[in-house]
Amino acid sequence: MWAALRRGLPQAGFRREVPLGPYHADFCSHAAKLIVEIDGATHADSRAHDEARTRFLNVEGYRVLRFWNNDVMTNAAGVIAAIEAALPSPLVGEGGAKRRMRGSRQG
Repeated sequence: MWAALRRGLPQAGFRREVPLGPYHADFCSHAAKLIVEIDGATHADSRAHDEARTRFLNVEGYRVLRFWNNDVMTNAAGVIAAIEAALPSPLVGEGGAKRRMRGSRQG
């Protein structure tokens, strides 16, 4: 999945194993405010943890997409297409007015 994201969606700038608060995202694009999680069999037993994690990430402004390992292994092109469809346009920081960050000094 890592190679497919880097090769297929380079404009999104995905990184892997990204720390966000008390959690780590499998793949994260800060520019797209998008997190991609690849879930295996162990996630079936940790639903409450995953839901709490997703709520935290949503509050931080990220959208979370989840895919099962089996989907990635048998339909990688479909998974990449779904991720691409979820990318905002323009990405954060592209186009639009340039503004100072809150709290930055004027002057």
